[in-house]
Amino acid sequence: MSIGGPVVTAVDANELLQFRVTSAPFAASGQLDAFIEVWGRKMMRFAIEPLAGQPLQIDAMLRSLPDFAMASGLRSPMRVHRHAELIDNDDLHLVVIAQGTGELRQQGRVATIRAGEAVLTDNGTPAIFVMPTRCHTITYRFSRDLLRHRVSRVDALVARPSDRDHPALRLLTGYAGILNDQSALATAELRRAVSDHMHDLAALLFGARTGPSLAEGLRAARLKAMKDEIFRRLVDSSLSVGDVARSQQISERYIRQLFAGDGTTFTDFVRDARLARAHRILTDLTAPHRPINAIAYECGFNDLSYFNRAFRQRYDMTP
Repeated sequence: MSIGGPVVTAVDANELLQFRVTSAPFAASGQLDAFIEVWGRKMMRFAIEPLAGQPLQIDAMLRSLPDFAMASGLRSPMRVHRHAELIDNDDLHLVVIAQGTGELRQQGRVATIRAGEAVLTDNGTPAIFVMPTRCHTITYRFSRDLLRHRVSRVDALVARPSDRDHPALRLLTGYAGILNDQSALATAELRRAVSDHMHDLAALLFGARTGPSLAEGLRAARLKAMKDEIFRRLVDSSLSVGDVARSQQISERYIRQLFAGDGTTFTDFVRDARLARAHRILTDLTAPHRPINAIAYECGFNDLSYFNRAFRQRYDMTP
């Protein structure tokens, strides 16, 4: 859904809601004040003040799952103020500054957040968030009740920056990419599982000890991170489980366990991913004609005979 005006239709809480918010149409029509009032105060429940004499610019994608939501995009320099009269919930937000810097003032604390760092904010108390420069932010909205069951004294973590190199933060931002995978969110059960995993990863970031529930979220995020790395490196014919283990800073044995739990092996997953890429290229009628061996090498196969055999076994036809 693309929003030219800030209107969102109510949907089932178990559904996936996706929409884009952009201030551009309002700027073009001279109605930025209306955008700030309706989108800012009435819907998001905060006051927006542009900074440095620059016109307001917001362009973000929002995705909502049961008890979890994520917004990512660009913001011009601005001050965001959540006044007491605008508070209508006590959920928790984790704000990641992908590019730029920010400053949070809340609960008597002042936190400076640099590129790559994150900070926890509390929707239930007044706060001021200042972005003095153009920023790219990723904001995760978590249920306080679900986090409270996983993390003790969560309020003490508000306005305290998280280390950009924290493994749980890297997994959290990486696993959030699953929100772009429609097949992974096809049912209410899958959407609930992804929401639970995001809460588990947030709990690990906030210092919770790994128990049976948190371990499940960690396994899901680790597996997603490994698959993403494999997809990025498919062209590397020498890609091995050892390479991925070193990159992900985990053991080869753990990688094999994760793929076994997913009903496959590292080797089979890599082969199937390469075959799937080759199949997409071969069936793309808009792609320029290329010889089979060039496509095979582009997909990470350095043995044309093996590629032909594997392709025929997988698709019951020759390339």
